[in-house]
Amino acid sequence: MRLVSKIIWSLLFIIVFVVALKNMDREATLAFFSGHEVHAPLPLVLLAFTVIGFVLGVLAMTPTFFRQRRDLAKQRKAIKTMQQDSEAQQLARSQPPSADAIAGA
Repeated sequence: MRLVSKIIWSLLFIIVFVVALKNMDREATLAFFSGHEVHAPLPLVLLAFTVIGFVLGVLAMTPTFFRQRRDLAKQRKAIKTMQQDSEAQQLARSQPPSADAIAGA
């Protein structure tokens, strides 16, 4: 399955690379509000906007990621405390009652 996945990704990369090479002569014009224009090859513009989108997506996910890590650490600590309490209760149940406990009853 891993080999099939690598082959598919390799073919996809080759196809995108060939299309980009065929379109290098095409030029994209980016017009800004101030009347300033930038001319660049179309594949370069597409690559730049893809990278910018990826970076913005990662930045948008960052607060959620750290919040989930913090919550997970709290939950792990609570589980550890519960396990320790459970072990202490099991140990107390497994030991016979002391002589003082029997005499006082």
